[in-house]
Amino acid sequence: MVRLPPLRRFHATTGTTPMAWLRGIRIDHARELLETTTLPIDQIADRSGLGTPANLRHHFTRTVGVSPSAYRRTFAR
Repeated sequence: MVRLPPLRRFHATTGTTPMAWLRGIRIDHARELLETTTLPIDQIADRSGLGTPANLRHHFTRTVGVSPSAYRRTFAR
């Protein structure tokens, strides 16, 4: 049996790097908060683990294709 180093094993299993996987989990959590709460963007950035509103906007827009504010408007009642 061939034993892969941990990073290669992770990539072979998930198809991505640990950092990209973690960022995806954080973006998913931010999406959920944007859909279900009225929390301000700075609190969503903090609670989702993305740190700052600028970091949230950067990664969210890059991943989802729209800004967090535009995404939230989609779910506004």
